[in-house]
Amino acid sequence: MNLNRVASKKDEADFLEVHVEINRSNPNWIRPLDNDVLSVFDSSKNRFLKHGEIIRWVLKDNDHRLIGRIAAFVNRNYKNKGDKVPVGCIGFFDCIDDQNAANTLFDKAQKWLSEKGMEAMDGPINFGDRDKWWGLLVEGFHQPIYNMNYNPPYYQKLFENYGFELFYNQICWSLEVASESQQLDSKFYSSHEKYSKIPDFKVRHIRKNQLPKFANDFSTVYNKAWATHEGNKEIAPAHALKLLKSINPVMDEKLIWFTYFKEEPIAMWVNLPDINQIIKYLNGKFGLWEKLKFYLLKIFGENRNFVGLVFGIVPEFQSQGIDYFMIVEAEKVIKRSTSYKTLELFWQGDFNPKILNISKNLGGKQSRRLITYRYLFDRTRKFERHPIL
Repeated sequence: MNLNRVASKKDEADFLEVHVEINRSNPNWIRPLDNDVLSVFDSSKNRFLKHGEIIRWVLKDNDHRLIGRIAAFVNRNYKNKGDKVPVGCIGFFDCIDDQNAANTLFDKAQKWLSEKGMEAMDGPINFGDRDKWWGLLVEGFHQPIYNMNYNPPYYQKLFENYGFELFYNQICWSLEVASESQQLDSKFYSSHEKYSKIPDFKVRHIRKNQLPKFANDFSTVYNKAWATHEGNKEIAPAHALKLLKSINPVMDEKLIWFTYFKEEPIAMWVNLPDINQIIKYLNGKFGLWEKLKFYLLKIFGENRNFVGLVFGIVPEFQSQGIDYFMIVEAEKVIKRSTSYKTLELFWQGDFNPKILNISKNLGGKQSRRLITYRYLFDRTRKFERHPIL
């Protein structure tokens, strides 16, 4: 076997091709856009590279056939509650069903991370936000949603045989929203009735012609609800506006909702159409022809799936039913005036039982499970799972 560091355009092409070779025979696999993968390693597109460094390798057999790949990285802003040692990361792992080949990749990543002062490695995860390329798929091998890791089932064996241990589960939920006869739990409607009688509480969906206003609302709710959680930083309104503009081409106004108390934003629910239902026709490319094809499919096709990405309530209104009030208002509009049939909630860590309970109360059924693994370099050290929040 030959393990080579990615150092040229040809190496980069090989790095992309490994994933294709491993997965092409699976009818449920959807090839990611090459540009989405490559942007992780581009300092002009990935702001996280300002706070760390990353390296990639490609593995070939003795006949020069592509059989594996891996990335290792140090992100100085990557932290989990309760961490007692410096933790590096691995991601973009692909490999044939061969433990020796997998061990070669893992060993190389561990050696590099050790040289950088790390004492453990988590993976497979992203050098960036947690809504992309995060976790190893172990249950729910149906078509992936946009920018979600997808891998053959045998990867779990490769990780666990090497010594990786389950750090936390990532649970995805799905629920049907197609029929007027399908109802939420009664507590949703009780809360809706309560708050709908109080004029100070309002629910509105986003408007594309008012993005700066909603960017301010997004940053307000996010910073109060999420910025204090591990690994998260405050989002300035300017950054929130940049984020909203970046998703504007695929945004559906009726899928992004905010709740207000006396016109102050107190909750938000951000969903997007599952654009993987279009991307599966593009074969990883996004040139001029693919862009035209994308927008034609977006306009004239019928996307029946949407994805829940962000849900947040400011602390002073948590556990008061505000979320139920907002969801019922959104439900009425989505059922009445869109063609969406299924909502998939993006992954939620099993260390956060509160958010898991919200998904259960929504009527969600577990649709997938991914795992974030951890490997301690000192094999005598006691392993600890991610603590419950």
